[in-house]
Amino acid sequence: MSIKMVLFDLDGTLLPMDQEKFMRAYFGGLARKLAPLGYNADLLVKSIWGGSAAMVENDGKMTNEDVFWATFSAIYGKDARIDEPHFYQYYVEDFDKVRDACGYDPKAAEAVRKIKAMGFRVALATNPLFPSIATEKRISWCSLDKSDFELFTTYENSSHCKPNLDYYREVIGKLGVKPDECLMVGNDVGEDMIARQLGMKVFLITRDLINKNNEDISKYPNGGFDELLEFVEGLR
Repeated sequence: MSIKMVLFDLDGTLLPMDQEKFMRAYFGGLARKLAPLGYNADLLVKSIWGGSAAMVENDGKMTNEDVFWATFSAIYGKDARIDEPHFYQYYVEDFDKVRDACGYDPKAAEAVRKIKAMGFRVALATNPLFPSIATEKRISWCSLDKSDFELFTTYENSSHCKPNLDYYREVIGKLGVKPDECLMVGNDVGEDMIARQLGMKVFLITRDLINKNNEDISKYPNGGFDELLEFVEGLR
């Protein structure tokens, strides 16, 4: 079966990123934004991590968005979601400052555009732990636009997370493609290369490699965006 769809991860793949540096900047900015509402910074960070963990364990009965807020409200009370507009305003007004904690690789946007020009469909299969506005911002930091992708996954439109294979099933179901018609491109061995278990082809971007279990990565096609383009060219 020939490849029709190329799925890209975002953080650490299209968007160069030191995860720890990014999270410090993100949490620090959010804590400052919400401090006037009485949120303690340490408890806020703990609550967001708790909500993220709950989303990763989502069984698909609710959206990730609803799972996050259910977890958050269990800590701050049933009316905690009334403060959601303040979270949104953080993303509108202050999240772009976090861009300084990320890198930039012009070859990333170039690769997306060249792959589309080859005739492949493209989608953004980023772990859906963030609201749409935060994902749209991070896409723009790559010199890309949400319109460059047929789909980009967010906590509003997803009911699973990586590395759950149901996340990938959900994505390809929305796109109307079969696993063996897809190529998954990402930098995380555990979260992205697992797509091969469904029958997808995979390509591992090694620039900001995450390999928590120290797997032998030689079993995956890998390299930078130049090597990715060569690999995709061979799939036509």
